[in-house]
Amino acid sequence: MAEIILILTGPIASGKSTLGSDLGSSFGFKVLKTNKLLKERISETPETRGKLQQSGEDLDIQTKGTWVRDCLTRFIETLPQDARVIVDSCRIAAQIDAIRDAFGRGVFHIHLTAPDEVLKKRFNRRKKKSFKEAISYEEAKKDPTEGKVEELALVADVVIDTARSLSDDVVVRAASALGLYGREYLRLVDVLVGGEYGSEGKGHIASYLAREYDVLVRVGGPNAGHTVFSPPYTFHMLPSGTRASEAQLLIGPGAVMGVTGLLKEIADCHVDAERLAIDPQAMIIEEQDVTWETASLVGEIASTGQGVGYASARRIVGRGKYATSGPSISNEKNLKKKRKANPRVEEVAVRLAKDIKELRPFIRSTSEELEKAFSAGKKVFLEGTQGTGLSLYHGLYPHVTSRDTTVAGCLAEAGISPNRVRKVVMVCRTYPIRVGDAPETKNTSGPMAQEITLKEIAKRSGISLKELNATERTSTTKRERRISEFDWSLIRKAATLNAPTDIALTFVDYIRVENREARRFEQLTDETIRFIEEVERVATAPVSLISTRFHSRSIIDRRAW
Repeated sequence: MAEIILILTGPIASGKSTLGSDLGSSFGFKVLKTNKLLKERISETPETRGKLQQSGEDLDIQTKGTWVRDCLTRFIETLPQDARVIVDSCRIAAQIDAIRDAFGRGVFHIHLTAPDEVLKKRFNRRKKKSFKEAISYEEAKKDPTEGKVEELALVADVVIDTARSLSDDVVVRAASALGLYGREYLRLVDVLVGGEYGSEGKGHIASYLAREYDVLVRVGGPNAGHTVFSPPYTFHMLPSGTRASEAQLLIGPGAVMGVTGLLKEIADCHVDAERLAIDPQAMIIEEQDVTWETASLVGEIASTGQGVGYASARRIVGRGKYATSGPSISNEKNLKKKRKANPRVEEVAVRLAKDIKELRPFIRSTSEELEKAFSAGKKVFLEGTQGTGLSLYHGLYPHVTSRDTTVAGCLAEAGISPNRVRKVVMVCRTYPIRVGDAPETKNTSGPMAQEITLKEIAKRSGISLKELNATERTSTTKRERRISEFDWSLIRKAATLNAPTDIALTFVDYIRVENREARRFEQLTDETIRFIEEVERVATAPVSLISTRFHSRSIIDRRAW
């Protein structure tokens, strides 16, 4: 039994085939075309509209209109139990009644209509493209059945005037009538964010969870690197679960990307255009962005110098010089005035992902891809980057990144409503870090509550100082990290901002190296268990994922979901 059987009716050129095709591509409907069935029945060629009309009337007389129901029954037998089917189209009430009697409440009937002058114009435009339309619009309307088809509006569940709606509007109205958007508000999205200053081990957690989802979404930019264990790789733009699952991959409209680096990741991971969708409105980093950022922010606030901040700023101030707009880019007189007033001003056109030739095979609206996923009840995993303590709005300015790193910010960049969120996993490490200072400066990357040395952690944990020095380097710049005591106030603030349903605690081997051997919660040291219990009290959320080391079997999973 199909989940939905949609019957389409309406006069010639009312838009039935267009609606059927659009619902098929957006919501997975399978279309049974009655005119195709009639063509298969006619042996002569060409199959003109007149012959198809006559063939349909003959079948209706012979079967009392039940032939469409019988063909539909055979068609459905070849499909999955939860299939969605469109009958394009029925022409008499007896055909509709037979289908309703056979399939009951799963049947829905939409009638499309339009004024006669609109239908005639559409018919004539279509006739020019097809030599099979041998008869005129007036002749087609003389068919007895065609002449009465508008009467089916009286028995339809919904009637849509396609002259007063664009094709996209017709799809929205039809999908709404069918209740297809209701699933969008099922809580199908789980979000992962950092609770500190980044480098919490989000990539390792994301890779572990990835197999449970149908769609993986990444936001942010290449200034954040997420390292995974198996096989070892550092992701800067693709979701960290790319190699761990076969899920669909999305890069949202709020992302900021460097083309060369992204294409390298796509090639390294053997990702094809069918699997990956990049939103056309994602922002492109230009060489000048990297130059500007390296010359200023690297030394001033220990930026990673990837150009993300300047590119994000240009997206805001460059709305008058978008790449395809032209005039303001070439206005040299105005440009000279700006440079005279501010020598640092440079005119660089804003380019979005849709403007990049190499990315075009991957360009699709991620909003539409998400809509399809939600409609099909698929689970979505949104991977945030950096940490809450680096939020442009909630971190300690100016020692912040160029975006909001909270759950709310990540959802906005991805284009996902908060109402769709099921779980929020906030990743925290036992000793938070900040990116190290720029080589030529000190104390530029921002304050930390109680900074300590790796030597002290080595003494407490039993891990060798050599190993700690090798581990504690940033994923993107390989710069030495600064490290501190666990910041309880920061975790409380991050929990307030993100409202996590779960905490993923990483680097518990830094408490005691013996934790690396733990495979169950009770095998952790007593000190570690007490620490976890206090984290749960402060964050008011369970510590349900515990990473004991960087290994494929390193995660103790205590989730109840």
